[in-house]
Amino acid sequence: MQAVVWGPRLANLSSCSWRKAFHLRAFSSSTSSDYSNQSRGGLPRFYSHVLPPSKGGVVRVEGDEFWHMTRVLRLSTNDRVELFNGKGSLIEGCIQRVDHAGLDFVALEDPKLVSPQTVQWHVFAAFGGRADWLVEKCTELGASSVTPLLTERSVTISENRMDRLQRVILAATKQCQRLHEMTLHPPMKIAGLFPIVLQSKFSFVAAAEAIPVISALNSSRKESSGLVIIGPEGDFTEKEMNMMVEAGAIAVGLGPHRLRVETATMALMATLMLWSDSQEQSTS
Repeated sequence: MQAVVWGPRLANLSSCSWRKAFHLRAFSSSTSSDYSNQSRGGLPRFYSHVLPPSKGGVVRVEGDEFWHMTRVLRLSTNDRVELFNGKGSLIEGCIQRVDHAGLDFVALEDPKLVSPQTVQWHVFAAFGGRADWLVEKCTELGASSVTPLLTERSVTISENRMDRLQRVILAATKQCQRLHEMTLHPPMKIAGLFPIVLQSKFSFVAAAEAIPVISALNSSRKESSGLVIIGPEGDFTEKEMNMMVEAGAIAVGLGPHRLRVETATMALMATLMLWSDSQEQSTS
C-alpha cells in the first residue's frame, strides 16, 4: 500500500459517524495494560507505513488496503477507522473522500505511540513446506522475529517466497490486532546462530528425548525473552546440536511424538508465551 502525507488542513471532523465495533475473536494477553488496551480497538484497523503527524492531517490510502476498506468492508465517506504503521503508532480518523484510485484519511487525534511488549521471543526455524502457516501463527502468538534457519538438512528459501511471507505477516498482524509488526529476517546459516546463542540469556532448542519443556522452565531462572530454535524435518546433525548446547542452548522435549517443524514451533512458542505471561502476572 502506498501512502502520501499531506499537511494538516481543516476538515469537518464532526461529520464522521461511528460504525458498529469490529471485535476480536481471539488475542494473546499482554504484559502491558497500555499495549493491551490499544490493541483491542473496536474500529476497523488498516496498515499504512506513513501516518498523519497530528490531528487534522491527511494521508492517501491506495492499493490493497484501499481495496479491503471499500470493496470488502464496504466502508465509505465519514466512516471511522484506525491506521497503524507496525512500529507501535496508532491513529484514529475517518474517511474524508473516496475516488476510483484511493481514499483520503483525516486524523481525528494525534497519533498514539505504544511501547512494545516486554516479552521478546525470537524464532529460528528450518522451514518446511508450510512456511506461510508457521509465520502466520508466530505472528499471532507474539513472536518478535522469525529467521529461516539453513542447516545441513534443510532447504534454501527463495527471495519470492520471502516476499510472500512478508505479506502473510502483515495480514496476520492486522487480524490479531498487533501494533508492532513481527520482523522477518533473511535466511541465516546455522553457523551464524551459534554466537547469537552464546550472547542470549535464554535459548531453547527442540530435541527428541530431551527433558520436557515444562520441567526445563520450572528449573530455569525467570526470563521472558530469548531464542526458540527448531530444526528441519530430519533434525539437526549431532554436530549442530552439540555446538548449540555448548553455546548455552537448552535442549527441550515437546512430548512423545515426532512433530513437523511448524507444529514443534507452535507447541514451543505457545508454551513459552503462556509461561512468560504467568511470570509477569505473578510479579505484578
